[in-house]
Amino acid sequence: MNRFVVGRSATSLALPAVAPRNGTELLALAHGQVWAVGHATEECTVTAAPGEKGPWLTMAGHCLATAAERQAAVAAVRRGGLGPAVLLPGSHLTVVHDGGRTWVFGDGAGVVPVYWLEHEGGVWWATAATPLAALIGATPDLAWLLADLVLSGVDFRLESAHFKGVRRVPPGSALVLNEHAVPEVIRLPAGPGMLTLGEGARRLREALTTAVTRRALAVERVTTDLSGGVDSSSVTCLAVAKTPVLAVTYTDARMAEDDDLLFACRIAAEVGGITHQVIDAREARVKHFDGLEDPDALPATDLPSMSLGVLSLLAARLAPIAAYGSGAHLTGRGGDNVLAAPSSHRVDAFLAGRRLEALRSTSGFARVCRIEPWRAWRQLTAATATSYPRALERLADRFAEPFPAAWRPAPADALAWCSATAAARWLTPAGRRAISQLVSSRVPHAGGHTAPGALHDRLDLEWMAGEHATFDTIARQLWGVPIHAPFLDTAVAAACLAIPPFERARPGVYKPLARVALAQLVPDWLLTRQTKTLFTTSVFDGLAANAPALRRIIAGSRLAAAGLLDARQAAADLESGIAGAPAPLGALHALLVAELWLTRLTTAATHTAWWQPAPQRSIPCP
Repeated sequence: MNRFVVGRSATSLALPAVAPRNGTELLALAHGQVWAVGHATEECTVTAAPGEKGPWLTMAGHCLATAAERQAAVAAVRRGGLGPAVLLPGSHLTVVHDGGRTWVFGDGAGVVPVYWLEHEGGVWWATAATPLAALIGATPDLAWLLADLVLSGVDFRLESAHFKGVRRVPPGSALVLNEHAVPEVIRLPAGPGMLTLGEGARRLREALTTAVTRRALAVERVTTDLSGGVDSSSVTCLAVAKTPVLAVTYTDARMAEDDDLLFACRIAAEVGGITHQVIDAREARVKHFDGLEDPDALPATDLPSMSLGVLSLLAARLAPIAAYGSGAHLTGRGGDNVLAAPSSHRVDAFLAGRRLEALRSTSGFARVCRIEPWRAWRQLTAATATSYPRALERLADRFAEPFPAAWRPAPADALAWCSATAAARWLTPAGRRAISQLVSSRVPHAGGHTAPGALHDRLDLEWMAGEHATFDTIARQLWGVPIHAPFLDTAVAAACLAIPPFERARPGVYKPLARVALAQLVPDWLLTRQTKTLFTTSVFDGLAANAPALRRIIAGSRLAAAGLLDARQAAADLESGIAGAPAPLGALHALLVAELWLTRLTTAATHTAWWQPAPQRSIPCP
């Protein structure tokens, strides 16, 4: 996991006692330093205005900006504007230093987050929380992990991290450090205001083309996922327009019954420049939840990672990628988040005055969920009549009582501001109190949200960004393959999310934004695809095949040992899944990886794993 950027801003000229282990110093100023750990030289740049002592623009990660674009951003900072620096293409950390003030921010989605704390006369910040936790000996915040399991639609991540004492800078905000002043977290200049579908499509077309083609041209060998869906297929088509690619399609006995493979093979056959390789789980002999017998042997990640539950599947998919020597593996991750819209977009449409459209769409939602339309209409009208703070108060009160053992979230809950997940019934009284207090703590911060669809848009995007970041960490550690998600780039996400969610969802049209934005860049027949493959049936096979290891993980639950979760109820749901009976598969998957993360931390978060004594020398001031 040792790939992160860390910085220190001091209130005096005193040198720090420690420095990141194996860190490369990117910038050294009178009151602070910036180091990169695990980054290649070409992934880090420091740009300054010519002939001037600053401002300095330090970038690390997948920054796709040209030298001219970086210079233009520096020039804008000199004039007092951060906007151009915020929207530089790519997914990366940005540090802007101008005189005695420093701005630190990651990408707009949260692939590169920023965490911080005050320690020994200064502010330390990093793009990973674990090294900061190791710096001060912080322990995991179990209530935070529990909230991740049992809550939907609650912005509990706002400025809190998964370690006690470590704070988070929300995506779209910056940590501002002033000499001899208290650090601040401020909102960054926003991207485009509200856009129509057509305006957003034009911006998306340009931003996504830049995100894919600049990556494709930056390395010698490019590979892609090619699932057959709109997202990965579009990325593949944009990449192969600039360079040949090796595209990999994963399938298994269950997925082979759907049409993903057919679409993928047709793309590979009709679009020139693609070498296509199909990985079949039956031949590779891999299943969900393989390889979890020894938690200490698993890769360490900064956040719990759902990728651990599909580790063997990823190994099979990425084996030909690693053998090919890929310099960049491009995926369609994030496409569902930015091209489509959450179910609660219907509430946003109703609030925007499009009531008949919202009611008709809600009827369609009810048909898909196989519930009576009146249940969905009732939830729709309840959400429109309730403010977000009031919805949080009601949810906090709901956790005062136990959830029945057979309780399941209602399908119509997808239209609510916030709700509990199936894992809520695993909570002990202490666990329910912890969640109720956490939800209540969000009430004072909730007044700015006026529509649930837009809220869920952002929360879902941040969750996917974190999942992508841990996937990239794992792929680099185990197979030496860097993973990219162009749909999660700041400029791409900003273009899409500036379009109201109900505009990105049209009855009877799958991903209408993609149809408009990508026309003539990808085959028309791909953009008119109406189906999407579900993967839940394959999960049951993995539960049954790996039952002994999964039972041990639940039996040794750290959350249960802390008195927050009833392991017996979770184990009962696990047994249902092992038997192929209905079970909360997503909740079980999330619990398993959370427990593996907690177990792995016993060796991954030690101070000496991250820090070493700082060299005793003077700090230059450019």
